[in-house]
Amino acid sequence: MQFRPAGAVIFLLISHAASALAAEETPLVSTLHSPSEHIKQPEKKLPAETITVTASRINLLGNATTAAQGTITEKELRLRPAYRVGELLESIPGLVVTTHSGEGKANQFLMRGFNLDHGTDLASFIDDIPINEVTHAHGQGYTDLNFLIPEMMGTIDYTKGPFNAAIGDFGVAGSDRIHLIKDMPTMISGSVDTFGNERLVTGGTAHFHNGDKLVGAFETDHADGPWKYPDNFRAIKSIARYLHGNGTNGFDLTGMYYRGQWRATNDQPLPAVQQKLIGPYGSLDPTDGGFTERYSLSGHYRFGDDRQKWVTSFYVDHSRLSLWNNFTHFLIDPANGDQFQQDETRTKIGGTQSYTRSDMLFSSLPTETTFGIDGRYDTIYIDRRHTSQRVVLSTCPDSPFGGGLYVCNADDVQEGRVAGYVQNTTRWMPWLRTVTGLREEYYDGKDHSLVTGFYGHVGQLLFQPKGSLIFGPWNKTELYLSAGRGFHSNDLRGVVGTFSGDRFTGGSVQTPVMTKAVSEEIGIRSTPLRHLNTQLSFWRIDFDSELIYDPDEGINESGPPSRRQGIEFSAQYNPLPWLELNTDIAYSHARYRTHDPEHYGIGGTHIANAPNMIWSFGALIDNGGPWFGGLQVRWLGAYPLLEDNSLRSKGYREVNLDVGYRFNKKLKLTVSLFNLSNSHDDAIEYGYEYRITPTAKAVTGKTFHPLEPISARFALTLTL
Repeated sequence: MQFRPAGAVIFLLISHAASALAAEETPLVSTLHSPSEHIKQPEKKLPAETITVTASRINLLGNATTAAQGTITEKELRLRPAYRVGELLESIPGLVVTTHSGEGKANQFLMRGFNLDHGTDLASFIDDIPINEVTHAHGQGYTDLNFLIPEMMGTIDYTKGPFNAAIGDFGVAGSDRIHLIKDMPTMISGSVDTFGNERLVTGGTAHFHNGDKLVGAFETDHADGPWKYPDNFRAIKSIARYLHGNGTNGFDLTGMYYRGQWRATNDQPLPAVQQKLIGPYGSLDPTDGGFTERYSLSGHYRFGDDRQKWVTSFYVDHSRLSLWNNFTHFLIDPANGDQFQQDETRTKIGGTQSYTRSDMLFSSLPTETTFGIDGRYDTIYIDRRHTSQRVVLSTCPDSPFGGGLYVCNADDVQEGRVAGYVQNTTRWMPWLRTVTGLREEYYDGKDHSLVTGFYGHVGQLLFQPKGSLIFGPWNKTELYLSAGRGFHSNDLRGVVGTFSGDRFTGGSVQTPVMTKAVSEEIGIRSTPLRHLNTQLSFWRIDFDSELIYDPDEGINESGPPSRRQGIEFSAQYNPLPWLELNTDIAYSHARYRTHDPEHYGIGGTHIANAPNMIWSFGALIDNGGPWFGGLQVRWLGAYPLLEDNSLRSKGYREVNLDVGYRFNKKLKLTVSLFNLSNSHDDAIEYGYEYRITPTAKAVTGKTFHPLEPISARFALTLTL
């Protein structure tokens, strides 16, 4: 059943508009600055008419470990246009967030020459819960951010490269930590758009006499999109937080719930459109889609003083997921089609403990040291079934030995890890400091195939040294030299060889639990002009083995070693108190390091879907009066679709715009325009083998998922 609550909400808000418009208007103080918890700045009382605009990314000169590290402020997230919640991560320089499927599925991420698939090598945390999933039904590192409520998002701390000892699995390309807000005014907001997408969100804060707070929000969504077969995405989300004390002494508890279901228009073969079997927004299999549900409880306990600080965190997270995908159409089973169903039920528990103290080395050198441990344990049930229009079939023609009855493969996986780390920052001179870190990680996993009866158990220990040498600041300029080792974990089924080809019987392990990567970076952070902050970095990443997705088995397996290297530049400029301009440009070169690519089953040394250029330009406007808004221009450069570079994508360009008007301090209207230039580019393209009809010839060709055409969204928000 479709539900369309936003129309009723808009009517409710308009009914309050007359009284809101009649209310006495008061001057608004605008700020583009909302520092993260660990960066403290003195509070300043401002005159009522003063407008203060600071950088959307906090200036970390004198405190950062690398030039590519940063913090995105809450204000930028509020002003930045975003079609879907995951796109707010595009505020991280050089990161592209796109999609190749329905609205409920995890996004595609691209950064530093990586096709990060659904999240591999970009470690994501929300309220310190690791979001990347290990040994996932659809792909290693799967990162689903659809449960987030944008109004509950605070600052985002991000890193590039494996140089932070507190970050382990999936953090080689980078990491992002999304902090949830601590306070929210009572509000209700409803939106509708020209695609039939609707959204309702309400939230607020209860303040108690002892200073404690209860912050909560609830959201309901419906989205169809421009597709011939509407997504009919339906979701409910809720987040509640209880906070006691402050950032140094206190605790907080956070509960989150999310449920969504949808139909998906996956990437489609280009010949199907050329032969007019489908239109550009059509699908060869309109029964693709998915269902997901997630609930979690997390918390922190903090105590300390100016010299030392203890922080303890924990989380318990349970989720389930079903996906129906038909990527190759009639390649494997011309009679029934190639749709398969991936199911997963997962419970993960974990937490961290850190102790940070500040001292004076040799009585004169300021030094700060953090000791920490973190751990995680996942219990996972995964299966894959051959389906036709979501009806399970009895056979699995694409699985070794035919799979089981009505199931291609099914696994009971237990996977855990524990890590200890230490990181020290010492200021040897006013112009010289060092950041050194060590991390020791131990992974252990067990996999029991419920189809074949095979049982595998494997463990691995990995030592990860990291370090940075920082010179400056001189004339508001710092130079960074960094190096470190990181890793990503691999799908445990591919590691123990549960059902993968000649490793099916449990032969020698060819895929490690943790694949090592080594990275180096040279960076510069500078403020050459007043109100202009710049960052420049030269980087390289060498992986021992690249992950390659096996669509037949639905898992990632190890491929050849790889090397990526590139240059990144970012700048933020405030020419006027109410205006910020920012730009990011990233160039990368990605290749496999092998003289025999055929040994790995690939035809060349190009890394598929690794973009060589990413550029963005943005403007944030807030004059403290009625008008506010944001502009975002994004360009994803060309990239190869096949390893021999015989098939390529030109990438895409997109322009998004937000224009907002405050009628007074209680009521505002925001109009969002997406794909303002009405680009007909594709959001993502792939190259693989498929058959578009039961009798067609099997070909290796291009598949695509188009950008949504130009659309408009109207949101009315009432703050009580």
